[in-house]
Amino acid sequence: MKFKTAFCFLLSLLCILCLSSPSDCAEIKKLDIKLQGTHIYVSTAVSLDEKHLEELKNGITKELHFYIDAFKVWNIWPDEFITGKLYVRTIQYDPVKTEHIATSSDGQTLIEKRFTSFESMLQWALSINELGIKIPQDPEPGAYFVRVTVVSKIRKLPPVLRDLLIFIPENEFKIKKDSPIFYIGNVR
Repeated sequence: MKFKTAFCFLLSLLCILCLSSPSDCAEIKKLDIKLQGTHIYVSTAVSLDEKHLEELKNGITKELHFYIDAFKVWNIWPDEFITGKLYVRTIQYDPVKTEHIATSSDGQTLIEKRFTSFESMLQWALSINELGIKIPQDPEPGAYFVRVTVVSKIRKLPPVLRDLLIFIPENEFKIKKDSPIFYIGNVR
């Protein structure tokens, strides 16, 4: 009898954990693409939930990684990565100077902006406007799409500790959104 009760309890706990809805901590609100010649121009914007906004207002630094990747659609095989870009945005509040600081880095250039308004800082830091991705020379004709992935990093662990402590999460959240499929070249 005890075994059946314990089994039912564990089964119901497993069902609750598996079927519970994930919290919407962030959402990609906008994903627009434009094709011009050999470039894809991507505009995207992210919205955070109240918990993350409160943490930002209280001085907790957030680091967001924006991965913007182009893929070719294949019928049988997995989609093929073509090209992409990474932007790292860091958002923080300095309570002493009462200013908001946001930085953006693409690996080559670092831009730092200071804001007096929290809303204007969020608007700049959580959106990317018309980012140009160059399509490689002579792309194969077919169907393509752009995937935007946004990852919020909690902490940076050294590689040795990261491999040993695999149960400690490094990401606060990870969200992704795919654009509608578009066609390049003469598709039959």
